[in-house]
Amino acid sequence: MINKNTLPKIYIALPVINELENISTFLTDIKNQSYQNFELYVCVNQPENWWDDSVKTTVCIDNQKTIDLLNKQDFFINIIDKSTKGNAWVGKQSGVGWARKVLMDTINNIADKADIIISLDADTRFNSEYFESIINTFVDNPKAVAIANPYYHKLTDDDDANRAILRYEIYMRHYSINLFRIDCPYNFTALGSAMALPVWAYRKIGGITPMKSGEDFYFLQKLTKTGKVINYNKEKVYPAARFSDRVFFGTGPAMIKGRSGDWDSYPIYHFSLFNDIKRTYDLLPALYFDDIVLPMGAFLSEQFNDDKWWVALRNNFKTERHFVKACYEKIDGLRILQYLKANQPSTGKTDEECLKDFFDNYYSNKININLDSFTFVNATTTQLNEIRDLLCAIEEEFQYNKYKQ
Repeated sequence: MINKNTLPKIYIALPVINELENISTFLTDIKNQSYQNFELYVCVNQPENWWDDSVKTTVCIDNQKTIDLLNKQDFFINIIDKSTKGNAWVGKQSGVGWARKVLMDTINNIADKADIIISLDADTRFNSEYFESIINTFVDNPKAVAIANPYYHKLTDDDDANRAILRYEIYMRHYSINLFRIDCPYNFTALGSAMALPVWAYRKIGGITPMKSGEDFYFLQKLTKTGKVINYNKEKVYPAARFSDRVFFGTGPAMIKGRSGDWDSYPIYHFSLFNDIKRTYDLLPALYFDDIVLPMGAFLSEQFNDDKWWVALRNNFKTERHFVKACYEKIDGLRILQYLKANQPSTGKTDEECLKDFFDNYYSNKININLDSFTFVNATTTQLNEIRDLLCAIEEEFQYNKYKQ
C-alpha cells in the first residue's frame, strides 16, 4: 500500500518501434513532469528477420536511430535492446505484448512493491501534472489495483484520420457508457498508453500475459478480477490518431479498416443487448438457489460447453455472495464482448439506428444533431466531433460518480 509519508517511485514502461519522429516530444513531456521521482525503461524492438526484409529495413534503421537518441539524453534511460541485429525478437516472442512484458518484468525485479508502473506509448502526449495525478489517485485509493486512465484523441490536419478516429472513439465511448450504465465491472477502456498499477498488484496477478496485441485488455481484465480498477483521473492522456499496422487490432488497424469503410469489427451495439446482460446480472443471486433461465443463458451454455455451468460454482462456493462473484469472474469482459458480437446481427439495426436508439432512450435532451437522417459516411467531421465530445462528457460523469462511490 502507498504511504502518504513515503511517496513511491514511478517506473515508466515504454515499448518503442519505428517511433523516431515521436520520441523527442515524448521525452520532453517526461522532463516536464512536476513529479520527478521516476525511471524510464524503454524496449526498442522488432523481429530479427526484419533485418533481411527490404520492406522492413527502414523500421530497423529507425529503431537504431532511436537508441542513439535515447543514449544522448541528459538523464539516464534504461534501454532494453530488442532491435539491434542479433538482439531482436526471434520466433513467437515478438510484438508489443512481449515488449510490455519484458519491460514490466524487468521493473518488477528491481522495484519496491509500493512503487508504480505507468504504461505509455511514444506517440502519446500528457500534461506536466500527469505523473503527480497518478500518485495522488493511488494515495487516495491505496487498495486500487490499477488505473485505466481517461484518454482523448486530439484532431489533426488530416481529415481522413480525424474521421476515422472519431468513428472509433464513438464506438469505444458508446460501449463504455453502456457498461457503466449496467454497472458492469469490466467497464475499463483498454489502452496500453493509459494504464498504471502498483507493483504489488502486478505481482499479485503473476504479471502480464504477452500477446501480439490486445494484451492491455486481458491485463486489465485479469486485474479487475482481483480488485478495483479506477477509470477516473484528473489528467487525461492524448494518444496520437494515426493509421498504423504495428499491431493486429486496436486504434491504428481500426482506423485503416475504417478508412476503407469497414467498421464491421467495431459496431455500435444496440443498447438492448446491454440490458440483457444487466438482467442476467440481476438474476445471479436467484440462480444460486434455483435453475432459472437467463437472458444470456443459451449463449453462455454454448460458450462453456455446459448447459448447467453454474452447478459447479454452486458446489464450490457455499454462500450466495461468493457464488455471484464467481459468476461475474466467469462471465468476464471477453464473454460480454463475445455476446454483443454474436447477438448484434439479430437486432437488424444499422450503426446509425443503434446510435439513435441509444440517444432517444437515454440522452434525447443532450444531442443537438438530428439523428433521423444521420449517417457516418455523410456526417461532417464537425458533427462526428460533436457526438464524440458529448459521449466523452457522459462517460466522464460516469467515471467520476463511480470513483466517488
